[in-house]
Amino acid sequence: MPKLEKEVMIKHQQGLHARPAALFVQIAAKFDSNITVKKGNEEVNGKSIMGILMLAAQHQSKIIIQVEGVDAEKALDELEKFLNQE
Repeated sequence: MPKLEKEVMIKHQQGLHARPAALFVQIAAKFDSNITVKKGNEEVNGKSIMGILMLAAQHQSKIIIQVEGVDAEKALDELEKFLNQE
């Protein structure tokens, strides 16, 4: 199974707080792959709203998205597109 990893800068003005975090989790939940998000020393499940909120990822902070599974490439692509929206 492919395992992909990519560092992404959050371009959304609100960062990954409340509504953007919920949308991130909604996108992640569509895929069968396991999705992990890292920021600094923290590592959380990309399909967990509480996990994403705990990262407190603000505008222009960098996170690492790790995706492992059958639809890893498509999942990583969609999540990256979402984070690159202003």
